[in-house]
Amino acid sequence: MDRRTFNKLASLAAIGALAEGSELNAKQSGLAVDTRAASAGEVVLQDQELLVAFDVGSGALIRLERKSTHWMIERRPELGVSFRLHAPLPDRRDNFVLGRKQQAVKVEKISEQQVQLEWANLVSEHGGVLPMTFTATATLQNGTLTFDSTFVNNSQLVVETIDYPYFGDLHAPTPDTLMQAEHMWYGDLITDEIHPRFGNEKGYWGVYFPTKTIESKQCLFCLIQAPHEGIYVEMHDPVVTYLLEYTFEQHPGVIESIGNEVPRQDDISDTPVHLEFRICHFVFSHPHSTKALVPVVMRCYSGDWHAGVDLYKHWRASWFVAPRIPDWTKDVHSWLQLQINAPEEDYSIPYRNLVEYADECAKNGVAAIQLVGWNHGGQDRGDPSQDIDPGLGTWQELHDAIAQAQARGVKIILFGKLNWADLTTEWFRKELYRYAATDPYGIPYQAGGYSYTTPTQLVGINTRRREVMDFLSPAYRDIAIREFQKLLGLGAAGWLFDEVCHHGPVEYSFSPSHGYVAPGYIYNGDMPMARQLRAAADKVNLDFLFSGEGPQDWLMQYYPVSYFRINGNSRPVSRYIDPKAPLIVAVTGFDDREMLNMILLNRYIISYEPYNFKGHITDFPLTLAYGKKIDALRRKYRAWLWDAEFRDTRGASVSSDGAHCYSVFVTEAGKRAVVVINQESDKALNVKVEVPNSESLVIVTPEQPEAQPTSGTLQVPARYAAVVMES
Repeated sequence: MDRRTFNKLASLAAIGALAEGSELNAKQSGLAVDTRAASAGEVVLQDQELLVAFDVGSGALIRLERKSTHWMIERRPELGVSFRLHAPLPDRRDNFVLGRKQQAVKVEKISEQQVQLEWANLVSEHGGVLPMTFTATATLQNGTLTFDSTFVNNSQLVVETIDYPYFGDLHAPTPDTLMQAEHMWYGDLITDEIHPRFGNEKGYWGVYFPTKTIESKQCLFCLIQAPHEGIYVEMHDPVVTYLLEYTFEQHPGVIESIGNEVPRQDDISDTPVHLEFRICHFVFSHPHSTKALVPVVMRCYSGDWHAGVDLYKHWRASWFVAPRIPDWTKDVHSWLQLQINAPEEDYSIPYRNLVEYADECAKNGVAAIQLVGWNHGGQDRGDPSQDIDPGLGTWQELHDAIAQAQARGVKIILFGKLNWADLTTEWFRKELYRYAATDPYGIPYQAGGYSYTTPTQLVGINTRRREVMDFLSPAYRDIAIREFQKLLGLGAAGWLFDEVCHHGPVEYSFSPSHGYVAPGYIYNGDMPMARQLRAAADKVNLDFLFSGEGPQDWLMQYYPVSYFRINGNSRPVSRYIDPKAPLIVAVTGFDDREMLNMILLNRYIISYEPYNFKGHITDFPLTLAYGKKIDALRRKYRAWLWDAEFRDTRGASVSSDGAHCYSVFVTEAGKRAVVVINQESDKALNVKVEVPNSESLVIVTPEQPEAQPTSGTLQVPARYAAVVMES
């Protein structure tokens, strides 16, 4: 047998036998349309928007078409897949149950909108027939395709993951169409190309095929975005009970390994070319248990990412509970971030000197100081301790300095971390090690550490390493609450939970002694921790502010102020989802007009951070002066630039002869404002702003805040911003 024949047979074994009568004449077209009634071998659901078909023998999803645009999303029936399970054996972890090798017990259309599917006595690759049953219901209603499923495990094995639904041939609208996977993370919309180029994220040593994943710990939805339309996929569970992973796998690989271009034809070297997309549920189903999987929702949409995120916003409105926010955070204001001690004991700012910085902030209209490194050991040392550091002064000195600063109108926000434990502390060696998250081998996870100040630490020689504390452990949460109460006792106006958005390398903790059935999805402990912290704060001050570093959207129910950093390519998805959320962005440059313009563009709050948050606010007078002008403009035109609804680029259009960005705001009265920034470093731009159906327009700028009439045609100098408003 020659190699080509061998490769072809091996591929067919991997994807299952080819279905008879498959429509291979559509090789070169992503626009082939087939809205036939169900053949004898398939069950079909369809409405005005979608058609989805399942094979009656295997239960595999074999066709999916967006009828309104003729996008054949799942095009080749022979590549259809039903599901996949991972059921490790005691002596062999690599034991899968492949849906393509199962026969369905039931594939039945139970109504015009629903199909029920069932598979039983599943045949595994290396463990024989397993007493397991997997059932699913696919519902298509008003263009929304929902997959509900339940797994019954009557075996002696732990089933770690279930991939469902599973698309064996995710197809771009045409062979040449750009297609990207997008998701929300750290205030940004992250984009990764999946067609016609596909880079491997998992390492050539780890996978057979180039693979990319998006994890639900960052975002509850995934967008599959083509230029003018997309697919919205949602983990329909705001409680985040377990990890779900959106997985893309390109078969058999790429043409060449520099550009990562995918073959455009249907096969290469007699091997089918196809992109798999599956939703992997990390269920860790124990023996003799039943597990209902979280529903997976899919919808198609027309337009760019805004249209996809609109679908998330609609669902979010059904469960998001708006948190209490102090009135001062609702006004136009700015912050200073200030580090007063690092782990190398620099003791740069004693507690008693904090008032000096507060005076500077009050004089320059800065409303809050995020105080970093105030606790024992300095920033990123000694965690989770919230004790004061004697090298900086006494508890009374810090308490009094906070009171004096706030008497001057400058709120103090204490930086803290509760999710790590410093391995170098005696507290860890004697007690905290008991509450560390452990891997399946009983070994505690580590989250590395950060290096500061001295050459020895900057090279990593004496960096303070950390272990990850298990938020699912009630005993550890009690410890964290006691530490938090020390922070509350200092009388600050709020706190910022740094790194609240992640738990380092940990997804699940496998410790059998932490008070729950292991393994536990560690992110499922975030909300219980937040509720306990909030309850402790409410006993002291109902207006005590909770903020965090880039919290995921569902956590903003408890940490409503989000601090993060951006770059010139960041897309304001958090702002688009919540137009008035207090979102804070760092400014570090000494003439940082570009970043300040982005902050004006996206209604962010300024966090001044001279010398990487180790200096006086007056250390960068050019940045401070321009920031003050921006905030003055936002106060003067608050109805247009602060209290209005942020629409990103929707509702107006802007063209120019160079690099620009723009955003649109809509006031409560329906008036629009368009912010335009010139991103050129040394070139003025000729700009045309078009606001449909507008009667009269005016222009204002940070430098010239008095409104002047404009036709919408204007010149914006390099590094400047302008605002065109409906008067």
